[in-house]
Amino acid sequence: MRIPTDSLVLVTDGRKRLFFRNQGGADTLNLVVVGAAEDANPETRRHVTDSQGRASSPVSGGGALPSADAHEVEASRFAAETADELRRGALANEYQDLILVAPPQTLGQLRKSLHPEVEKRMRREIAKDVTGHPVPEIEKMLTGLE
Repeated sequence: MRIPTDSLVLVTDGRKRLFFRNQGGADTLNLVVVGAAEDANPETRRHVTDSQGRASSPVSGGGALPSADAHEVEASRFAAETADELRRGALANEYQDLILVAPPQTLGQLRKSLHPEVEKRMRREIAKDVTGHPVPEIEKMLTGLE
């Protein structure tokens, strides 16, 4: 895969985001970290301290109400925050080309919040979780894609 010089590459997983700038050539990547953030999103059981509520109905007889997955809510918030950061960068003309690398679920959450200016600059979406990989492995993975 060819990634133009000075492209912005976002690698995220819903809890962590890494912004890279390609300071190499289109075929010889040199990804340099230009920004990073990590969300302290603990397991759902740490978010939720109360037990599920119960409903009482003369028809159904009652039962447990579904609980919101606090971990999912936090992951959605983090994705919206990431999309907003991309929006600010696009509107400030800080990048022309964007490569987005994230697991499928995170990509879906991000797509919901992407600004049209960000979408115009997006060159490729890659549905893969590589946030825990070292930079040389990420570069190798990106250059190996067609």
